[in-house]
Amino acid sequence: MTIEYLCKNYDASDKLKTIIDKKVQKLDKFFDDDTRIKIGLKKGNTRSTDDLYTLELTIMLDGTVLRAEVTSDNMYNNIDLALPKLEKQIIRHHKKIESKSKKFRAKDFSVPEEPLEEDADEEKTLVRSKCYTLSPMSIDDAIEELELVGHNFFVFLNKTTNSINVLYVRNDGNYGLIETVV
Repeated sequence: MTIEYLCKNYDASDKLKTIIDKKVQKLDKFFDDDTRIKIGLKKGNTRSTDDLYTLELTIMLDGTVLRAEVTSDNMYNNIDLALPKLEKQIIRHHKKIESKSKKFRAKDFSVPEEPLEEDADEEKTLVRSKCYTLSPMSIDDAIEELELVGHNFFVFLNKTTNSINVLYVRNDGNYGLIETVV
């Protein structure tokens, strides 16, 4: 497993990198040697305070992204919180691929047959469905509409590109735009 560090507003000490390397290597049992994991370390950039540290773990597998992000006031604790999240995603992904009988770049490992207690609580189902007509509008109009409805995303037909777009509120309070291409 290859580990790549990306730091933003944070200078990671060698001690921290050694601890992270040691703990992340435990995931090596799930993957081939050529698998890369990106570790993002950030300080601040939250709306509330600059004393928070964020750790992001990202693994890209044949078109699938497995990602865990944790924010707290201690970077050393973040790794202990993020790794179980990522391991849970790996197991869930493996089960999904196994059930669809597709190739998975993981080594053979046993997955517990009984669902974990946490898995039983996290089973999600579709509880609501909505259908509405898309109105052509500009991005500025979509931002106004998003603020009016009070949601964290808004789907609209971009009148400039004539494509379906999704406008969303980012964690930093700014807006993001997803544009579709056919």
